[in-house]
Amino acid sequence: MKPKAQEGEKLIASNPARGDYFIEEVVEAGIVLTGTEVKSLRSQSPNLRDAFVEIHGKPRIEAYLLHVHVAPYSHGNIWNHLPERKRKLLLHRHQIDKLFGAIIQKGCTIIPLRMYFKEGRVKVELGVGKGKKKHDKRQDIKKKSAQKEIDQVMKKTRRSDD
Repeated sequence: MKPKAQEGEKLIASNPARGDYFIEEVVEAGIVLTGTEVKSLRSQSPNLRDAFVEIHGKPRIEAYLLHVHVAPYSHGNIWNHLPERKRKLLLHRHQIDKLFGAIIQKGCTIIPLRMYFKEGRVKVELGVGKGKKKHDKRQDIKKKSAQKEIDQVMKKTRRSDD
């Protein structure tokens, strides 16, 4: 049985750059899309690698998702969408204020971690985090390789016990 958070969710894409950040907080957001974008997302996955969130606006601050490549719909016509257009995120005012504060005060970056369908709507999971330095990445690689070796040894000992 799936956990309640995973019920009705279909993963579209996940961000491979997630390992380059220390993620402090995760926020779910809706996204404003055109019809051809949704059809394109159903047939092929977008590229989230260089994507980030920008928050700006004079009278009302709004959040936008930038540099997400959604391929043009194959059966689209002259009203097909631009592949890397700026897409508005649907968040509550207090969520936008909190994210904006994290960017300004803490110097954090907001990146999309994954994109998925939830109850027929496209959602984006945003991560608030700080970038890792090279030595941090090296430590993560060492931990992963050590854990992999431990798992292999444990697997061999289980086989020999049988």
